[in-house]
Amino acid sequence: MRFSIITPSLNNGRWLKRCIASVADQQGVEVEHIVQDAGSTDGTQEWLRQDPRVQAFVEKDEGMYDAINCGFRRASGDILAYLNCDEQYLPGALGKVQQFFATHPEVEILFGDAILVDEHGAPLSYRRMVLPTRAHVRLVHLNTLTCATFFRRSLLERGHFFDCHWKVIGDAVWMDGLLRERTPMATLGEPLAAFTFTGANLAATDRGTDEMNAFRGGAWKAALAPFLSLHLRLRKWRAGAYSPHAVQYALFTDDNPEHRQPFAHPKLGFGWPHHLATKGAEL
Repeated sequence: MRFSIITPSLNNGRWLKRCIASVADQQGVEVEHIVQDAGSTDGTQEWLRQDPRVQAFVEKDEGMYDAINCGFRRASGDILAYLNCDEQYLPGALGKVQQFFATHPEVEILFGDAILVDEHGAPLSYRRMVLPTRAHVRLVHLNTLTCATFFRRSLLERGHFFDCHWKVIGDAVWMDGLLRERTPMATLGEPLAAFTFTGANLAATDRGTDEMNAFRGGAWKAALAPFLSLHLRLRKWRAGAYSPHAVQYALFTDDNPEHRQPFAHPKLGFGWPHHLATKGAEL
């Protein structure tokens, strides 16, 4: 079982080096890491093409989702995913995913848990994933994190690429199509990735708000959002998402770019760190 991991890149060299290292040291799996760089001017191009751990392509694109689609079309793997520059896989993550898909041939898309960390790798929050529902995705938001999402090649063979018309909520639109098709999905219940909380939130920009309103198909539907959010919270409560989690993990950092640095927390909470968020920055 071969993995293809796609990373879209533009002027994120500091984060990209950590991301690449976290894919390269996955044990017991066959993996290709494709980096689609849109023409970085921060020095990334000077080293990216020389990095033997990745297949690097430097070319203009029409945005993040277009870059990911280009990577998907180049990919040869049986299991695919995309990992942003400021995200990392945890040790052994791909091995766990491989084992799950091997023993659950009926499942086409898998969601793992994720740990939110600050720019130094320190833990902020534990995010337990529950399966998305179409109503919640359309009218509230996508409740799963792409850094811990994996799917079979069969989705691409059925034409499930990203719609590049959407610049901010393309992953939610993509998921809506999968839910509409009743694609078999599952959750793993283990942390697979670290999501670096930089404070940037594209969904909070005017473009993100406009796209979400257009996707809903009518402003009146927003009135249903509180009820759908309550339903999601109940499902998360049943899944243990609001219980504190003892975590131990290791990440690549600026201080340790060649070796993972260990982190631990005895009772990591679940909250999204809104106090660190900024509006309008680019992820």
